[in-house]
Amino acid sequence: MTVSDLSTSFQNYLKAIWALSEWNPDPITTSRLADYIGVRSATVTEAMKKMVLAELVDKLPYGSIKLTSKGRLAALEMIRRHRLIETYLVKSLGYSWDEVHDEAENLEHACSDLMIDRIAAQLGNPERDPHGDPIPSKDGKINIPNAVPLTLQDCGRRVTVERISDADPQVLQYLARLNVSIGDIFQIIKADPLTQTLTARGVHGEITLSTQIIEYIWISGKK
Repeated sequence: MTVSDLSTSFQNYLKAIWALSEWNPDPITTSRLADYIGVRSATVTEAMKKMVLAELVDKLPYGSIKLTSKGRLAALEMIRRHRLIETYLVKSLGYSWDEVHDEAENLEHACSDLMIDRIAAQLGNPERDPHGDPIPSKDGKINIPNAVPLTLQDCGRRVTVERISDADPQVLQYLARLNVSIGDIFQIIKADPLTQTLTARGVHGEITLSTQIIEYIWISGKK
């Protein structure tokens, strides 16, 4: 069985479970999953019962949810589809990075395995998507960057932008106007706890970001 044999609902749940756990160690609960997908908790509960029977997830103590090995491989295949499509839309079709998520949400269910393989080959089998998220390989391997969220406590550090969450398209648009991109290197020169802002110097000059913005940015770099 491949991920194409699963229902669209199962595909979406698998991808959501992976996305919730990829950068956040908190347990995945029914309510957390429901909030992320935008459905009632009762709907998620019923879906998880079916996915347990399909051996895609395990229900752990205190109601937390965990992918089985079978579910993990299927989830990574869906993540691969989504992120390859996003990358293709940006690199080959001229989309901006804030426009691709919803398009990929629709296309990932319609593309055949052959088309996904052709997209990967056309792009040179990229390892990261436009937002810096890792793209799993066809055999289910994934290299998650050693990155942490940017905070006010990073003042004085020289950091590299590794990932920018795509949860809010307006944040992506704002950062694009500031010429912030994946791979950019910044020197964090000032943190102001009173105004809750961080000032950084990069190749395009100085920028000042609020905590509402920096929480979307993940960085690497020595302290």
